[in-house]
Amino acid sequence: MDPSTSGTLAVPGAEIYFEVRGEGPLLLLIGGGNSDAAVYKRLATVLAAGHRVVTYDPRGNSRSVLVGPQVDQRVEEHADDAYRLIRHLAGPDAPVCVFGSCSGGLIALELTVRHPDRIRLAVVHEPPALSVLPDAGRHMALLDDICRTYRSEGMAPALVKLQALHGGRPAPALPEEHNNTDFFLRHFVRPFTRFVPDLTALGEISEKVVWAGGHASRGDLVHRPALVLAERLGRTVELFPGGHVGYARYPADFAERLVEILAAAPPGGAGRPQGTTGGGL
Repeated sequence: MDPSTSGTLAVPGAEIYFEVRGEGPLLLLIGGGNSDAAVYKRLATVLAAGHRVVTYDPRGNSRSVLVGPQVDQRVEEHADDAYRLIRHLAGPDAPVCVFGSCSGGLIALELTVRHPDRIRLAVVHEPPALSVLPDAGRHMALLDDICRTYRSEGMAPALVKLQALHGGRPAPALPEEHNNTDFFLRHFVRPFTRFVPDLTALGEISEKVVWAGGHASRGDLVHRPALVLAERLGRTVELFPGGHVGYARYPADFAERLVEILAAAPPGGAGRPQGTTGGGL
């Protein structure tokens, strides 16, 4: 399904490109890393049967051009972009649901911490918050090495080393409007993986957050932060079809799982009861 509406929103330092599909309660999908709105096209098409689905290019990626020079990206600034997009499309008061995967999950978390009154439920899928892991130092060293490799040897060797986050496997090819890998390696991967979520604030809104991960990526490094954060906050991890990018490979099954979770959340914003478990491929 082509978007029923597309446009741009001026925010401090950037122009955010967005697409809207379907009618119903607003559901914002936040992509991760070098992704843009195209990565969610198939998922959004399925979800549009019952939701007004908003997808967008994160600032600096594809059609969301930066105003001024390229700089290292901050989770907080991206969360502000998402909030402005919600206000622009949903008005000043209506609570919305959010799904974010990978670094998009970090953005969804920060958005919910900053504006809990606007978020009915945030489904956070494998956020790369490596800083919360007990062996974080080792992983931070790996990310530093990846960035050094990129600067000294180029993109291909750096991407090979980045496979360590995904069980040693190459990242799957994903639909995209433009290739944003250069911007991702230069200005995105290091600051985002060092982001430390506010656990105290998350504890106060834990009922608004559903921690999620891929059934096929349970043994991967990128899956571990969700497990650690869920355990610290007394929650469990809901499993979705496929691996880290199951939404692109299994859009219909992924959408069915997401709709199930969204439907289980009371209107006031509480999440699924503690102790539930998820299924998936």
